[in-house]
Amino acid sequence: MSLTDRDQGAASVPATPPAGGRHPGPTVADVVRAVTIGDLPVRIEGYDGSAIGPADAGITLSIRSERGLSYLLTAPGDLGMARAYVSGDLALRGVHPGDPYEALRVLKDELRLHAPSLTEALNLVRGLGWERLLPPPPPPQEAQPRWKRVVNGLRHSRARDSTAISHHYDVSNAFYEKVLGESMTYTCAVFRSPDDTLEQAQAAKYDLVAQKLALKPGMRLLDVGCGWGGMVRHAAREYGVKALGVTLSRAQAQWAREAIEREGLTELAEVRHLDYRDAPREQFDAISSIGLTEHIGVRNYPTYFGALRDRLRPQGRLLNHCITRADNRAPHRSGAFIDRYVFPDGELAGPGRVISEIHDAGLEVHHEENLRQHYALTLAAWCRNLVEYWDFCVSEVGAGTARVWGLYMAGSRLAFERNGIQLHQVLATRNGPGGANGYPLRPDWLP
Repeated sequence: MSLTDRDQGAASVPATPPAGGRHPGPTVADVVRAVTIGDLPVRIEGYDGSAIGPADAGITLSIRSERGLSYLLTAPGDLGMARAYVSGDLALRGVHPGDPYEALRVLKDELRLHAPSLTEALNLVRGLGWERLLPPPPPPQEAQPRWKRVVNGLRHSRARDSTAISHHYDVSNAFYEKVLGESMTYTCAVFRSPDDTLEQAQAAKYDLVAQKLALKPGMRLLDVGCGWGGMVRHAAREYGVKALGVTLSRAQAQWAREAIEREGLTELAEVRHLDYRDAPREQFDAISSIGLTEHIGVRNYPTYFGALRDRLRPQGRLLNHCITRADNRAPHRSGAFIDRYVFPDGELAGPGRVISEIHDAGLEVHHEENLRQHYALTLAAWCRNLVEYWDFCVSEVGAGTARVWGLYMAGSRLAFERNGIQLHQVLATRNGPGGANGYPLRPDWLP
């Protein structure tokens, strides 16, 4: 009796015997049953014709090739799944590749895994063939592992940071235009209502940042990690602020300059291709950092916040907006999928660590706000855009990269919804002599 014969709802069709009459080894369904317990919430089909799980399941995972099985066996966890999915060797039916949220939710909530015994594992490997344990080359979308990146310098050196930023952001401006929408804003929006459009919510986010910074006509704003210049253009257009943005992405800087020219904001707004560490040292009235902290490395927080402090005039304000861990004790480094496919060298800390580092840099923290639920709504909107413009996005960046984005955004949405990660805005001032901070008795952006 095969492993699958013992389970209700599971069916296994033996693979065609190889030439020479050797009895076929374990099927894909056998392997799945060996590493799971209980009823499966999805159907899983193998390239060998075997299948396991309810035939009427709403979601089906199809392992299409031996290479796909090898990806899963040689890198258990999210990395192996990602490799098989990105390469097309693992396919999903019942969900759109631009938004596999429901498949991820079902697998997280209902799939029960367990490690087979050593004897079971050896028997499976012998039956499958030891060559299944030779890792296939990863898909081209995958970045090198951390230990190989030293060719570009130590973590968070200028050269290595530039390479990491390029990996994620210099994909295709046309692709980002479709996914992010008209604002070209790749950070958490602020929703007054779940019914707000993405554009309304992104404008509300920029307004919230501007109001927290108390921006007024004639002030000077530095926006570090400015992306495609959304905050820079908003501050100049809506508040009459002279705004400078810096980004490590050449593609972003080029797009932002063209948008500034197109909107007639060249007298007030500017974006430069520049490392934040090389930003002008003049005294700015306000500094915004929206989505940069995730890229700089936790051990570099003192240098980072110190550099921002030094560029603020006395009584100037800093608004730091970044993704955080939900737990200050959680590891800083991201998981294998995020590190290899999305944000190489990205690191997150808990909100307590971020606030402490801002304090220790000589800034005074006045306000903190968690926008975790807003980011889940933002990601859901981006996924909807990717689904709507799927064919264009695939033609622009390729199916593998488009699948990376669908997987990444849907998985991130789930993590924000479940409080696995958070999004915090922290407002601080650089105080002048005698502790003067220019901050009102109550927040001046609240009614």
